[in-house]
Amino acid sequence: METWQGKHFSITDPKDVKTVIYQINKTEKEFLNNSPKYTVQRLDYIEELRGELKQKTFFVDNPSDDYDQLVILSFGKEKVVVNMALLEGTKITISKKPMPLKFDTIYSEKESVYKEFNYTPNLQRPISIIDPETTEEVKPVVYLDKETNEIKGKCKLKANKPYFAFEIRDKKED
Repeated sequence: METWQGKHFSITDPKDVKTVIYQINKTEKEFLNNSPKYTVQRLDYIEELRGELKQKTFFVDNPSDDYDQLVILSFGKEKVVVNMALLEGTKITISKKPMPLKFDTIYSEKESVYKEFNYTPNLQRPISIIDPETTEEVKPVVYLDKETNEIKGKCKLKANKPYFAFEIRDKKED
């Protein structure tokens, strides 16, 4: 028999909206030299149909003792709404002012199904790339370029299609 330890909460997606949630993890001080300050972990969920709406129950596998910070991304047609939340005990508090963002597509004259997007990854700044139609993450392939002896990365992205990318970092002080 499988047992699960952690916390869970449910949300209901409006019609034509797909929500994904990430837990923000702060790296412990002793590991900061070789790691990013923050990492994100996508929460697993189960989905139930409630009429035309979908209720999703999300699971936080390793909750902290005090609170957990969450990023809620709700993908609709041509826009994403970004919310922040705190999970304290069994209570979840969601920000009052979500940030709606519109998608833009980088247009290319070149006809191709996929385009390889090359970049030099900065392992101190992890960036998550999401396909807004499927809400699946686009995982980069990291490799060692033997000619330059550098770690590089590639992502396969469809041409003329929007993607959503985000990273978690501290607000800069003025």
